[in-house]
Amino acid sequence: MTDQKLELPTEPAMSAPQPVFSRLLGGVTSLTPRRVLRFIGTTNLSLIGALAVIVAIFAWLNSGFLDPRNIAGIGDAVTVFGLLSMVQTVVIICGALDVSVGSQAGVASVVSAMAFTATSGNALLGMLAAIGVGILLGLLNGVIIVYGRVNPVIATLAGLAAYKGLAQLISGGKAQGFVLDNDIFIFVARGKILGLPVTVVILALVALGVHVLLKYTDIGRNVYAIGGNDTAARLSGININKYLVAVYVLSAIVAALAGIILTARTGSGQPVSGSEGLELQSITAAALGGCALKGGKGTVAGSLLAVLLLGALDNGLNVVGVNTFWQNVAQGALLVVAVVIQQRRSGERAVGLPT
Repeated sequence: MTDQKLELPTEPAMSAPQPVFSRLLGGVTSLTPRRVLRFIGTTNLSLIGALAVIVAIFAWLNSGFLDPRNIAGIGDAVTVFGLLSMVQTVVIICGALDVSVGSQAGVASVVSAMAFTATSGNALLGMLAAIGVGILLGLLNGVIIVYGRVNPVIATLAGLAAYKGLAQLISGGKAQGFVLDNDIFIFVARGKILGLPVTVVILALVALGVHVLLKYTDIGRNVYAIGGNDTAARLSGININKYLVAVYVLSAIVAALAGIILTARTGSGQPVSGSEGLELQSITAAALGGCALKGGKGTVAGSLLAVLLLGALDNGLNVVGVNTFWQNVAQGALLVVAVVIQQRRSGERAVGLPT
């Protein structure tokens, strides 16, 4: 019997810890074009490309387009319909639509100015009154849709007319109050935070809040589930009625915030001026940003890029002296293009045409 050497297992040599910089560098170098594209999204990438093309064209036609003051002006100009686009995104993802957001903003604008005047110049009470009215209008929309079993488009289309009439009734069809002798309204209209207009900061905060709500909370996941397949969502225990009412209340609150900004910007409560057409702009931005009009799909980032694209287009047409009526034509054309692209990507057969 031969003696055998007993070899004890040796522990593997511990590798030296990698410096933080090396690990970061490794993470960056592992980013392949496919991963970057997946992170950004094909829809967002196309929007970025379209925005770059529009900026290049208008900068070539007029060098003043890239002036910092003009860029800041674009950001300030898109704030109101940008806010509405953020909540329109939530409504559409949930499988619904809110055509009444512009009229709600008009009501809130009038109420904020009238409450400001009635309280001897208390801006905060004026703003709270506008938000309170917004909550009531959102509840009314939600109740009509859920318990009246009315199609969301029809219900909010009725709201578009009714709330517009309400704003004209309580204001007598005229601008109400004067708020630009108040520091708070002046700050909202003209103030800056970290060099950015206050209105742009408000839009950024609302966009961030909606993004976090949709992407990182159970509420957001349930909203996507309802829009994607409401039957499956109901069977999984999601209270669809509660969510629909809550979504319309959220939409109305942000519409009221947009109305307050309108009041601050114009110096008075405006029943119609400044709020007309906002519903079309918000729906166009959401659809252009990748929201499927049947629900279940969409992102805040895409809608925000679409808002910037529409703002750059409107501003560029003004800068180069194109008739402002063409802006409505361009918005309508972009909405059609967005829907056509969605239909092609989904592979659905066009209505009335053979397969």
